[in-house]
This record gives sequence, structure tokens and C-alpha cells, in this order.
Amino acid sequence: MSERTIRGQTAIVGIGETTYYKRAQAPDPEFTMVLEAVLLAAEDAGIDVREIDGFASYSNDRNTPERIASALGIEHYGLSSMFWGGGGGGGSGAVANAVAAIAAGYIDVAVVYRGLAQGQFGRFGQGPQVNVVRGQGAFTAPYGLMSPAQTFAMRVTRFMHEHEVHQDALRAISLTSYNHAQNNPRAVMQGRELTEEIYENSRWIVEPFHLFDCCMENDGAAAVILVSAERAKDLKQKPAYVLSAAQGSFYRQGASAHNAPDYATSNFKTVAPKLYAMAGVGPEDVDVLQSYENFTGGVLMSMVEHGFCEPDECNELFTVENFAAPDGKLPLNTSGGNLAECYMHGLELITEAVKQIRGTSPNQVQNVDVSMVTSGPMVQPVSSMILANEPG
Repeated sequence: MSERTIRGQTAIVGIGETTYYKRAQAPDPEFTMVLEAVLLAAEDAGIDVREIDGFASYSNDRNTPERIASALGIEHYGLSSMFWGGGGGGGSGAVANAVAAIAAGYIDVAVVYRGLAQGQFGRFGQGPQVNVVRGQGAFTAPYGLMSPAQTFAMRVTRFMHEHEVHQDALRAISLTSYNHAQNNPRAVMQGRELTEEIYENSRWIVEPFHLFDCCMENDGAAAVILVSAERAKDLKQKPAYVLSAAQGSFYRQGASAHNAPDYATSNFKTVAPKLYAMAGVGPEDVDVLQSYENFTGGVLMSMVEHGFCEPDECNELFTVENFAAPDGKLPLNTSGGNLAECYMHGLELITEAVKQIRGTSPNQVQNVDVSMVTSGPMVQPVSSMILANEPG
């Protein structure tokens, strides 16, 4: 491990979430919801919101730091960071950027946030409604390959074919998320039980994805507050210490028109080794995992590339029994995740990882020492993070 490390130097001390809504049902503007989430996170931490001097977000969030600072009365900020790339690949990376700024002394209090109102600004899950397609889309859209589901299904199908992975593995991920959501009063899908029969009878979106293999489309906002590990000791909440946060992308994963030489990948092959090396732990040490579900196939490949099983072991590991909280082999997406709690571009996975460290999750795993998040499989770049109840 490099001597230059952020291991244990910072902690998440505040979390804030608005009510999560189905797409187009939020009563407030997206910006207002972001302000609410930031205020709630500061209150949760016991910090005056005007102490925030660093902002980090991802996926081209529309709610810019200068607007937030002006609205909240923040006189100065020393970090204005945006993680490049689409989708949720930047969730953990935005935290990494905030952590680095605190560790380097640029700022003292960072907020990582994401606001999303697909009912107000357009849907991610839909193909582009345009008359002319330029760039990468010009090679795919004329042939009917337009939506995220279609794009990611290509990679997942290749992976499942090469390693003889059964549809049951994807179904287990979906059932797990929906099962956990039933105990979570914040989950949009609480009260909507999912059974094997309902899953199997649901319509295909694009093979191998049934309806319930796909993330939701939602409105809302979430935020987390970070400070130095030293300051975290004196605040009102139990700190969730950041052991590591890694980001990056593998060779030519951004190659246009599906031209990446390693096609059947979630793009974590170079990120995961750096993540574990910095944290000083391995996959066997992880007590609970929040793995980003744009689609269930992304979870499948992401977990393989983070070392939780070999590709030919997926059919054995991927069962509801293994993933169920509190006693499964590896409790997974314990709030309901993107599939059943809310699609807040994965920031809700980070708040859930913190709750597991605090002991306040609606599906609490006992004696959590290490809580992990993987962000945004199959996009470029991606990121992951590891939290712990001790700084190391």
C-alpha cells in the first residue's frame, strides 16, 4: 500500500435524504430538494450548515455549488468538484474527491450530494427523442440500440453466456432488493411484494432483463457530510470512517460503438485491487454490501470483479438466502437499493452503508465492522468505497 493514502483520515458524520418519490410526483423543484437534503445532513451531523466549505457531486448534477452556497448563506468554499462520467459511476468517486480535499487541508467540511427529478428534466431510461444522432449513437441508434437497458444487456448477455450463469442469479438480486424494501418505510416499493412467480411473469424489457431487473426512475435528493477523523470523534453521530475510495476505468472501456476489447466487464478490474490495498481489507472482511443496480446484471459482474466469487461460482452464491439481512452470507442492498428503495443515482446506497455502520438500518446486520459500496457498473469511469466503524 502506498504511504500516500486517505485511509482512516476522514469520516461521514451526517446523512440527509428527502422523501423519495416516483418519477414526476415530487411536489418541490429539484433544487429545493437538494437544499433540504444538505440541511438535513448538516442537522444530522450537528454542524452549522454555513460551515460547509466543500462541494462534490457527479453525473453532471444540475445543482451547482454557487447556487447552494448562496441559498444557504455559505460565505466561502474551497472545493467545487464534479466527477466526470454519466450514470452512477461517480457516487463513491465524489466521496473520494471530498475525502482527498479534507486530507490535503483544502477544506474542513464537505458535502457530497445528488439531486434528481426525472419528472422535471427527462428520463434516463428512455432512448433519445431526436431527429439526428451524432457521435457514438450514430453507430448504434439506427439499428435500434438506444436505451441504457439495451446497451448494458449486451455486456451482461456475453458474461452470462461465457460463464453459463442462469437467470436465477439475476432473479435473486431483484428479489433480495424487494424483500429488504418491505421493511424500509422510506422505500418507494414498500408494500409491493415481489415473488418468483411475479418476477418470471413480468414483461421482458430486453433479455436478460425482466421489468424487475431494472432500476426505478425517481425524484428526490440525498447528501452526506464529511469531516476529518479527529473532528468526527466529537460530533453527535457515530462516525463511518472512510478506509478507502477508488475510482477509474480500464483500457478502452470508453471506446465507441461497443469496441472495448474486454467487453463482458463491469469495469472494476483495475479499481477493486486499489480499493482493497488502500483499505487493508479483502472481500472476505466485508460484512454488508451496497452494489449499484442500474440493472441486476451489473451487480452480478461487479461482485465477481470485487472478488466475492469466481465467474463460474455465480449460480451458487447468487441466492436470496445468501443475500438476505441479517444472517445471509453477504447481505446485499439492505435498503432496497436502486431497484426498490429509490433510484437516487446510488447516493442512497452510501447513506445505507453509513446506517449499517451506525446500527440504524431498517434491515440491520449485526456487528458490522466493514460496510462497502460499489458505484455504477458498466459505465466509465466507476468507483467504490469501504467504510468502517474504526479508522483503521
